[in-house]
Amino acid sequence: MQQGAEKTATVSSGIEGLDEILDGGYTPHRLYLLEGVPGSGKTTMAMQFLLEGLRRGETVLYVTLSETRTELTEAAASHGWSLEGMHIHELLPMGNQLDPESQYTMFHPSEVELADTTGRMLEEVERLKPDRVVFDSLAEIRLLAGTLLRFRRQVLALKQYFAGRGTTVLLLDDRQGVEHGLPVHTIVHGSIELDQMRPEYGGDRRRLRVSKLRGRPFHSGNHDYVINTGGVVVFPRLVAAKFRRDGATERVSSDLPALDALLGGGLDRGTSTLLVGAAGTGKSTLAAHFVMAAAKRGERSAMFLFDESERALLTRSRGLGFDMEARLADGMVSVQSIDPAELSPGEFVHRIRCAVEKDNARVIVIDSLNGYFNAMPGEKFVMIQLHELLAYLGQLGVVTLLINAQQGLIGQMTSSIDISYLADTVMLLRYFEAKGEVRQAMSVLKKRTGAHERSIRELTFGAAGISVGEPLRHFRGVLSGLPEGDEDPRVGGE
Repeated sequence: MQQGAEKTATVSSGIEGLDEILDGGYTPHRLYLLEGVPGSGKTTMAMQFLLEGLRRGETVLYVTLSETRTELTEAAASHGWSLEGMHIHELLPMGNQLDPESQYTMFHPSEVELADTTGRMLEEVERLKPDRVVFDSLAEIRLLAGTLLRFRRQVLALKQYFAGRGTTVLLLDDRQGVEHGLPVHTIVHGSIELDQMRPEYGGDRRRLRVSKLRGRPFHSGNHDYVINTGGVVVFPRLVAAKFRRDGATERVSSDLPALDALLGGGLDRGTSTLLVGAAGTGKSTLAAHFVMAAAKRGERSAMFLFDESERALLTRSRGLGFDMEARLADGMVSVQSIDPAELSPGEFVHRIRCAVEKDNARVIVIDSLNGYFNAMPGEKFVMIQLHELLAYLGQLGVVTLLINAQQGLIGQMTSSIDISYLADTVMLLRYFEAKGEVRQAMSVLKKRTGAHERSIRELTFGAAGISVGEPLRHFRGVLSGLPEGDEDPRVGGE
């Protein structure tokens, strides 16, 4: 029994999302490496690790070889933290080392300074007997060691020293200063790599990878993270297979009989629907109608807007008779306007997961895919990430509405994004000319989960909302935008 408890014991990192990646946290009483470029958040993550220990009543020690206590205190204050109770041991060069008389003559400086630094550090550990220790950073010890062999032996000595002392140790290191061969990685129990990307436009984007974790499963791959006021937040990479659930197939009504008839009875739970068409054909309005219908059923929805503001959505909804303000006020609908210059794929997926898993949203609207893809021009695998996201939402029984604007207005239409193969249902909205008027039509081109109506129906919008007419059987070539028909076609019927 004790061996089983030992295997499942973990030490929390104190960082939201990172414990999930580490399958609960660090294995206790081991040595870990946290490496990254300057500005990637190593010191912030180390502080969160120690602050979590303080919250649990543990003794913690921060050994710094580069930053002063004042600098660490100021950095903590910027996040709203107090370092009270945290032991900070400074191992900075003494001021008299600039004095020529204090320079070493018989021995190389590294031979004296490394031994002195290590001795002072271990004295503090012996005195406090801490549960958690952070060494910031190995770059300074590497310089003091002088050679790669001596540096490796020094780190190995630290590992042997802490073995059996009941201390979990976090070593910080600068990836830019790591020599070829990565000598520390073979010594430590686990290693986390921090990376910082600088896109041509927008803010920096950060991601981490657990490159090694002995004896424990962990979530591999790249995971986006951000440094906010209050600390680092990690967004674990989504793996849809982990969320497979068995649920009964059920159709949800749009609250419009004609639209339900076009869809073969409505939208099925756990499916994604692509609304595609030219700008202004009513894609966003149709999505808002589905959201209002869900609220009427007592189901929550979440809308993620890339292309318009919440104010524009409310103004448009008000003109159609949708009481969107009331649905926002009672929590049945949530709206998030996305800043495309500041968003990473991981953070966007995290927001959707929070809406589904915490707020129990049953309808998700992404408006639009054009904005979503434009927000991540430097990402190489956005399509794969979208596929994983749709699979995740489908397995949780969520109805997903995706909006994709085509290029052009009348006639030949083109699209820079083709995800029709990913969506379970594809609804096409088009302009067409009839009797000197520009009208709108809609049709269902694809539905994986069942039969649907093959006809084309007219779509109108007014103060009373959306109206879907009878099939346009008196026209030919509606989808071309310039149809031919009878003298008095019956269009606009209820």
